[in-house]
Amino acid sequence: MDRHTSAPTRIRIPHTSYHIERFVLGNGLRVVLNPDHNAPVVGVAVVYDVGIRSEPAGRTGFAHLFEHLMFQGSRNLEKLAHFRYVQGSGGTFNGSTHLDYTDYFETVPSNALERMLFLEADRMRSPLMTAENLRNQIDVVKEEIRLNVLNRPYGGFPWLRLPPILFDTFPNVHDGYGSFEDLEAAVVHDAADFFQRYYACGNTVLCVSGDFDVEQARLMVERHFGDVPARPAPPQRGFGEPDLTGPRHVSYVDRLAPVPAVAAAWRVPDPVADFAEYLPYVVLGEVLTDGDASRLVERLILKDRSATSVGGYVGFMGDPFDVRDPTALVIQAHLPHGGSVEDVLATIDEELAWVATGEVTDEELARTQARIVANLLRSTDTVVGRAVRMAVLELQRSDPTLINELPGLIADVTAQDVRTAAAMLRPQRRASVEVVPGKTGGTR
Repeated sequence: MDRHTSAPTRIRIPHTSYHIERFVLGNGLRVVLNPDHNAPVVGVAVVYDVGIRSEPAGRTGFAHLFEHLMFQGSRNLEKLAHFRYVQGSGGTFNGSTHLDYTDYFETVPSNALERMLFLEADRMRSPLMTAENLRNQIDVVKEEIRLNVLNRPYGGFPWLRLPPILFDTFPNVHDGYGSFEDLEAAVVHDAADFFQRYYACGNTVLCVSGDFDVEQARLMVERHFGDVPARPAPPQRGFGEPDLTGPRHVSYVDRLAPVPAVAAAWRVPDPVADFAEYLPYVVLGEVLTDGDASRLVERLILKDRSATSVGGYVGFMGDPFDVRDPTALVIQAHLPHGGSVEDVLATIDEELAWVATGEVTDEELARTQARIVANLLRSTDTVVGRAVRMAVLELQRSDPTLINELPGLIADVTAQDVRTAAAMLRPQRRASVEVVPGKTGGTR
C-alpha cells in the first residue's frame, strides 16, 4: 500500500480538563480562576493588552521601559517593596513584554495569595512614576540593550532584524527594545499618559491558578481590585498590512558573529480570526525543524552539512498561541565557516516543495504532533505558566478554556493541511536576513 494513502496514524492525546471560572468586575477587569489542589501553591498573572506594537512613533522601547517602571513602587509601597513581599512569602516573580501584551506574574505558597492580589492591585491603581525612577530605569533598559543586542553575537537576530524586512508599517517594523534617542527623550508625562491609556482595568485580565477556594478568591479579588478606578480599554488597533509581492533579502555585518547565519520568514493566516487555517503552519514548522528526524535537521545538518543548527517556529518570540495578526513562520540556521546562505535558502525551498507535493507521511506527522503536545502541556504544567496562558487566551480570544482544547486541535491537523500550508510558503513571499560575520563595518 502506498504510504500516502494508508490509514492515518493517530496519536493518543493526553486529556486536560482544567476547571475554569470567569467573571468581570464593575470596573471592567476580567478575572479567570483555575482552582487546582494538587500542590499548596498559587500562580497569579496580570496581563495588560499593550505590547511593542502599541508604541507610538518616537517612543520605541516604551512598553518594555514601562514594564520596568511597574516594579518601582506604588501608592502604598516604596521602591523594591514588591520584591521583598514576594520573596518574603517564599515566592518568585517576574514580568515580560511581548509584541501584543505585557505580563506580570508571581508564584507563591497558597497562603500568600491575598498578599499578591494586594500588590498587583496597588500598582494597577497607581504606580510610582517619578523622574528619578524613570531616569534609573532608562539606564537599566539601555544596559539591557547593550548586553542583549549591541555587545552580543547575533544580538537581535532574528526577532529584531526580520520584521523590518517582512513588514512596512511602523507598529510591525520598529525596534521593540528601543533606540537610545527615544528612551532618553521620555519624560514622566509620557509615562503617565501611557499608564492612563493602556493600563486600564478594561484592558486587563487577572488570572489565578492553583490551590485556593473559588469563593474566597472571588471575595479577595473584589476587595482588592473592585475599587480600582474604571477606565475603558483603548480602541483595538489592527496592525494588518498587505503580504509581500516579491522576495526580500537584506544582509548585514555583525562584528561579533563567528559564522554566517540566515533567517527566513513567511506571513501566515490570522492566529485569532483564522485559527483553523493557522494551526497547520504551527505543525509545519515543527515537521521541518523539530528533532534529528525533522526535514531540515536531517537535510541541512546531517546530510549536506551546510548548517550547524536550524530552528523553526511561528511568532517572532517563539510562542504561536500568544500573538495577533500579522505574524510569520520563521526558519533560522547557523552555517559553518564559508557556508552558503543561498544554498541553505534553496534547500529550504526544496523541502517545502516536497512537503507540498505529498512528501509528508502520517507517521512523521503523528510524531511531530506528539512532540508539540508534550511541549505545550509541559509549558502549562506549572500554576504560573497556566495562569499566564489562560490570561492571554482570555485577553486575545475571550476564551481561556481553549487551553483544554489545544492538544486535540493540534492532533486534528491532517497531512493534507500541512501540505496545503507548505504550498503557500513560496520564495516570492519570503523575507530573509543574512548575518555576515566580520570584525569591521556593520549596521548596528
